[in-house]
Amino acid sequence: MQALRLHAGPRARQHIEQHGLRPHDVGVIPGAAGGPKGLILGPLDRFLFGQWLPQSRQPVHLVGASIGAWRMATACLDAPVAAFERLQRDYIAQHYALPPGQKRPTPDQVSEQFGNNLKSFYGGRIPEVLNHPRYRLHIVTSRGRHLLGREGRWRTPLGYLGAFASNALHRKALGAWLERVVFSSGGALPFDAHDFRTRQVPLNEANFMEALQASCSIPFVLRPVHGIAGAPPGAYWDGGITDYHLHLRYQPPAASPIVLYPHFQPSVVPGWLDKAWKGRHRSSPALDSMLLLSPDPAWVKTLPDAKLPDRQDFTRYGPDLAGRMKAWNAATSASEQLAEEFAQWLQRPDPARLLPL
Repeated sequence: MQALRLHAGPRARQHIEQHGLRPHDVGVIPGAAGGPKGLILGPLDRFLFGQWLPQSRQPVHLVGASIGAWRMATACLDAPVAAFERLQRDYIAQHYALPPGQKRPTPDQVSEQFGNNLKSFYGGRIPEVLNHPRYRLHIVTSRGRHLLGREGRWRTPLGYLGAFASNALHRKALGAWLERVVFSSGGALPFDAHDFRTRQVPLNEANFMEALQASCSIPFVLRPVHGIAGAPPGAYWDGGITDYHLHLRYQPPAASPIVLYPHFQPSVVPGWLDKAWKGRHRSSPALDSMLLLSPDPAWVKTLPDAKLPDRQDFTRYGPDLAGRMKAWNAATSASEQLAEEFAQWLQRPDPARLLPL
């Protein structure tokens, strides 16, 4: 059974038909939000950043939200293969002990432990990320506005209720409640940001940890991050709220025209609040230059629990840490097939394998 599906926008298909796909063709790599689902992409990440892309020299823009931001920041570290292996081990092994009498950890507990994990992972290594000779990192966060400008027992649920209702009317209306704030290590954004209220802030040593934690701060699961150095004041939440799968108007460089997207599903959902609106899951001209790699749904059914790892597994397995780790390790081991199949396809990039986005 084939594990990998390849989906291409019309410009990406045309380029591959004429030139194949070479490392120097890639100008942008997105990393989606999605929590544990991103674990399935570990072998692809190790192949792309450890073996294939090092064969070229062009700058590459890495755009990430939530776990995608963690993955893209890891790609910027020295010895990225070892770094990705550690990310996988650390993510799978994370465990939040329940307070007495509680069914789930508190947001304060999760935020503190997750922040400590990031400090352990990147401590002393932030300059490697910021000064990478080729990669330009863009960490996507969601900054609350008005009622969501700060957290509160009633403010936060009421604010997100308003955000949901506004988004239901029109995605752009969500900008009344939340704005996209992108922390960038260098250069202009590799996409046209006029689709949604957007700010860009320089990413530096003073704000790296806070920006990355903010990008991973799921509402009601973690606390938002406040007081990020160099950024407008306010509460910063998970970047996936505004840009769940980074359905952006990409503008890759002319010399490197491909947006290469390792993803855990074939659809690119704009924002987290758009999950219920299936009409917004379709492709658009914004993705014309994209080659998307995703697991075949039939192959996914062969994984433990017949699905990708997901955030519900924390509840499903409860205190059975060993059981969850076993299932997630089995899934990530099986996903080696994704990287192997992509490496084989690159040797002879057959356009017949390309499905429409």
